Amino acid sequence: MDRRTIVFTGKEQLELVREPLREPHAGELLVATTRSVISTGTEGIVFTRRFAPGTHWDNWVKYPFRPGYLSAGRVIAVGDGVTGWNVGDRVASRGGHSSHAYLKVAATPGVAQFARIPDNVSDEDAAWMGLGKIVQVGVRAAEHTMGDAVAVVGLGLLGQLVVQYCRLMGAGEVIAIDTAPLRLEMAASHGATRTLRMTAAEALGPVTEITGGRRADVVYDVTGHHAVFATALPLARRFGTVVVLGDTGSPQQQTLTSDVITRGLRIVGAHDGHPPTEPSDHVRWTHGLMGELFLTYLSRGQIRLNDLATHRYKPEQAAECYAMLHRERDRAMGVVFEWQ
Repeated sequence: MDRRTIVFTGKEQLELVREPLREPHAGELLVATTRSVISTGTEGIVFTRRFAPGTHWDNWVKYPFRPGYLSAGRVIAVGDGVTGWNVGDRVASRGGHSSHAYLKVAATPGVAQFARIPDNVSDEDAAWMGLGKIVQVGVRAAEHTMGDAVAVVGLGLLGQLVVQYCRLMGAGEVIAIDTAPLRLEMAASHGATRTLRMTAAEALGPVTEITGGRRADVVYDVTGHHAVFATALPLARRFGTVVVLGDTGSPQQQTLTSDVITRGLRIVGAHDGHPPTEPSDHVRWTHGLMGELFLTYLSRGQIRLNDLATHRYKPEQAAECYAMLHRERDRAMGVVFEWQ
C-alpha cells in the first residue's frame, strides 16, 4: 500500500506524491486519514509565497514542502510498547495532507498533539483541533473578563473560532467585522452580537456607538494582512488590548499609530508555538490539553463547526482546490480533503 501526500514543489506548484507505507515504529500509531482541513490563511500564504525575504515564513518554507496540520482518521496499526490505543480508534492530530500519519505516543499525558475523538464528534469537525488550539492561545493571552466588548476583524477560520470562544467566555458584545457577507452570516449564527460589513478603517464610528463611546475592550486582528493592524488599533478603548492572531507574510509593513502611546494600548502577539509543550507545577494548559478541551467543547455542542465547511475535494483535485482558494478566498471557509 502507498502513502499519498500533497507536496508543494514550488511557488503555486504541487504534486500528489506516492511513497511506500511502512509499519509503525515502537511507540507509534499508524493512522489512516479520513479528513484533513486546509488552514486557508497559512497555506494560502505558503502556496503563493506571499511573504517577505528573511521572515520566519522564508526560513520555514523550503521545497519540497508538506502542508497541513489539521487531520483526523482511524488507527490501523499500533507500534510496540503503545498502550491505551487500539486499531479502530479515531484520532484527531496535527498531521498534514496525507493519506496516513505516523503519531508518536508521548509518555506524559497532555503532551501529544493528537487526541481521541469523542463518539458524537465527526472526523471532519475533529480535524479542526489544531485551529481550536491556536485560537485558545489568543483568547487566553487576551485575559478576558466577563462582559467584555470584543471586536473581531477578519472572519476566516480563526476569526470564526474567536467569535465562538468569546461567547463561551462571557463577552457582552462580540462585534464581527469583515467585508464578505458569507463570513458575517456565519459569525452571526455562531455568537456574534453585531456584524459590520466594512473594513476596520471604516469601523471606528460604529464600534464607538455600539459600545456607548467606550470602544472595544479587546480587539482581534485575525486577517493576516499587514495593512489592517494600524486600522485595528483605534477600535480599542483606552488601556484596551489588541491581539494579533493572524500571521502576516509582511510583518515589516505593520505600523503603529499614536493610539498605542496616547491611549496606553496593550499589544499581544499570539502564535501556534507559544504555549509550553511540557506540563509543570505552574503550567496548566499544554498543547495537548488545549486540543482535548476543544474536542470537549465540540462534544457538548458549545462550539459548532458542521455548517462552516463550504468546499470538499478529493486529494487528486488538490491543484484545483488551491487555485480556487487563490481566486475566491472570500467565498471559502472550511475547505476539506476527503481521503476516504
